[in-house]
Amino acid sequence: MSCTRPLALLAALSLAACAPPPEETGRGFFNAVCAACHGADARGGGPARAGMGQRAPDLTLLAARNAGTFPRLKVMGIIDGYHRRTDPHTHMPVFGDLLAQGDYVGVDTGDGRMTPTPAQLVALVDYLESVQR
Repeated sequence: MSCTRPLALLAALSLAACAPPPEETGRGFFNAVCAACHGADARGGGPARAGMGQRAPDLTLLAARNAGTFPRLKVMGIIDGYHRRTDPHTHMPVFGDLLAQGDYVGVDTGDGRMTPTPAQLVALVDYLESVQR
């Protein structure tokens, strides 16, 4: 038996273990990855906040802080890591690579063109929009 077949299988299994399961979208992804800092209720009281020295932002007030409009594209940029370019001191981890491991959907980013965007990122932002108060 060739050594390359077991190595290829091991590599494939390793990659699969790194990617969130397909059902981990929206609320599931939030609970698995974001709730540690932002809390299960998305209000900023997660258990990991103690090591940050400050409370994580209350994600249920994003629309309220933006004149009642949910800042969809800005939230996508923050989660993806694009925002880190303008704020290098943020405690927010970059999730772009993790979210990019699945399917893509088209999102209008304001110019009328559909931009390929990770489906998990869109689902997560949809969930965050649903918890606004």
